[in-house]
Amino acid sequence: MNIVKWFKQEKALLVALAIAVIAYVGEHSVLEMGQTASITAAAALIATIVLASMRVAHHAETLAVKVGDPYGTMILTLSAVAVEVIILAIMMSGESSPTLVRDTIYAAVMLDINGILGLAALLGGLKHGEQPYNDDSSRTYGVMILTAMGISMIVPEFIPEAKWHYYSAFTIVAMIALYALFLRMQVGKHSYFFSYSYPRTEKKLGMPEEHHEEESTTTSIVTILIGVVLIGALAEFMSVFMDTGLKGTGAPPAIAAIVVAAISAAPEILTALRAALRNRMQATVNIALGASLSTVILTVPVMEAIALYTGQPFIMAMSPVQTVMVMITLIVAAINLNDGETNAIEGMTHFILFATFIMLTTLGL
Repeated sequence: MNIVKWFKQEKALLVALAIAVIAYVGEHSVLEMGQTASITAAAALIATIVLASMRVAHHAETLAVKVGDPYGTMILTLSAVAVEVIILAIMMSGESSPTLVRDTIYAAVMLDINGILGLAALLGGLKHGEQPYNDDSSRTYGVMILTAMGISMIVPEFIPEAKWHYYSAFTIVAMIALYALFLRMQVGKHSYFFSYSYPRTEKKLGMPEEHHEEESTTTSIVTILIGVVLIGALAEFMSVFMDTGLKGTGAPPAIAAIVVAAISAAPEILTALRAALRNRMQATVNIALGASLSTVILTVPVMEAIALYTGQPFIMAMSPVQTVMVMITLIVAAINLNDGETNAIEGMTHFILFATFIMLTTLGL
């Protein structure tokens, strides 16, 4: 790995490192300056985390292009979930809301399925008309998302508080079992479920190929690890500043959850939109639905394990409004993604559901 070349290419990560040092040195001074300074610092750190996560996503895309589908989109979604889990774990160690994990997973599903997939299908449909993909993938993703969310975020409503740790342990085992089988399908004999044959002239994953060949696999892996560590450090300061900045403002409790979900999804949004505009809807479906499934099936066991270790349970059962929105989303997705083609109307229905999610959040629901 050429160090000089790496430093030139990774200016965003160097900036993130500098800001992390500044935040470490000036944390107490900013907190003493009050809410306005704290929320401004939190906003600056959020922007920095997004920049760093974009570089992580870029190198994940580099690896993804090299290995191709379905391994490629799996790398993309796992990198995003890793960022999300790290930020959540750090924020949960502070004075965060007991519903932060639940609200973040819910926000991520709304953002991925209704926001990313909806906007991509809408714009791609307006440009290309009907866009084909492998409907085996959408059905597989859909049934697993419903099962995972049902087990981890609907059933807990009926679990007695005194027995939460038993069900929490069961949830961890169930999520690991589901993901293990899914992973075996995705990279094994059923990998064709998650791929679609496009003309050879089109590019893999709908992503530009320039620069990918110039970066070695080792460089990409090392940079991803450095980026994830930096994101963790920045998230710790962001959490402190956000808690101070939002305290007593009357802001909806789910704001922090939406911020975490948006940070982890930011790189995926660009990748999914590029794929749809290049008429490669399979990559968009894999990214949007794969990110939703990975968020639920990987975030839940990690956070439940932390809860068992610390002895501090958090609220995982969705509110009635959240349950209704998830059910509507998954039913609409099952209908729209059942024929192997998307169009602008299907994209618009999901995007309107995303707008509804934003409105409900604004109303504090």
